[in-house]
Amino acid sequence: IYRQFIRTLMKDPDIRVSGCSGLFYYTVLCSYANFRTSYKQFDGIHYTIYPGEWICRSTDLKNYLRCRTINQMVHLLESLQDRHLIEYYVLGRGKLVKYKITDWNKSNRVFEYNAPCQKDTGFFFLPVTVANELIGFGKCSEMDALLDLWIHTVYNDEEVKGSSVGPLVYLRDGTGNPLLSYETLAKRWGVSKATVGRFLKKLESRDYISLLHYEGTHGTAICIRNYLSTMFEISDVMIDKEELAFVLKIKVTVEEKDEDLQENISVSKMENSVSKSLASTVVEKVSKILLYQGFACSECPEVRYILSPLSDCKDSITLRQEDEIQFSLMVGCGEKGIFQFEVTARKEQI
Repeated sequence: IYRQFIRTLMKDPDIRVSGCSGLFYYTVLCSYANFRTSYKQFDGIHYTIYPGEWICRSTDLKNYLRCRTINQMVHLLESLQDRHLIEYYVLGRGKLVKYKITDWNKSNRVFEYNAPCQKDTGFFFLPVTVANELIGFGKCSEMDALLDLWIHTVYNDEEVKGSSVGPLVYLRDGTGNPLLSYETLAKRWGVSKATVGRFLKKLESRDYISLLHYEGTHGTAICIRNYLSTMFEISDVMIDKEELAFVLKIKVTVEEKDEDLQENISVSKMENSVSKSLASTVVEKVSKILLYQGFACSECPEVRYILSPLSDCKDSITLRQEDEIQFSLMVGCGEKGIFQFEVTARKEQI
């Protein structure tokens, strides 16, 4: 978990932290813990801070944990200490708090040399088992729920269906299916299904997550926004509902549009070609992806789209299922091609 991400959460007053699971509080404490030995001075006294420890003023820690009073902060620390996750001491007649993350060395590398530790950069490891233990302890807050989703996000994992499309929340239940029900999340977070809906809707409005709902008993896919740029410093991707449904083999209905883009779209007249109305749906989705990736040319009125079927020759296309058809989508400016995509669709959806 990157410390910059935790700092962002700490500064967001709209996400509530009032809950008794303790995941947010424990994560904040971990984000300040040392990786190497350092020294700090308060009121003329020098303190040695070893890996996995940190010392700060009580008022500062109260603000970090977003507590209203010092007593509330001490109660939170006692709760985490009772669960053997931390050890803490109150020093300087209550002015200072020094704490130690239990088993810090098991999850995080410890450096032997002594040097000051930056607290706003870099990352630390938080074991999923500890996160699950905290989540199962009691009622979760909005912030606890958000951290739980973030910690359980996977990307491009061969064992999780659809994770190649983008970062998805997967609770590691052994099924490989990322679709979740509100009932499952309600039991996990110790709240009602209505509260789960309120949590997710609020997090989506704050641009932390995207929700992809599927009809019937399939469930909901939860996508984490800005995950790739935060974790891997690469461009984020936009997850399309129909594309994810295609990977998960969920049947969805694509309505043909009354208005087509006749001036901008050209389609092949071959037998297995598509109608212009359906082609406009493909173009609309590609345009959104291009805009998300920073290609403003997709909004230009001069842009042109050419959709044509690919050859059935195995040397020219990827081996596909019998119910799938592949098309070539050329995006160009006038007569000049700029981008070329391969679009795969099922016959039953065309």
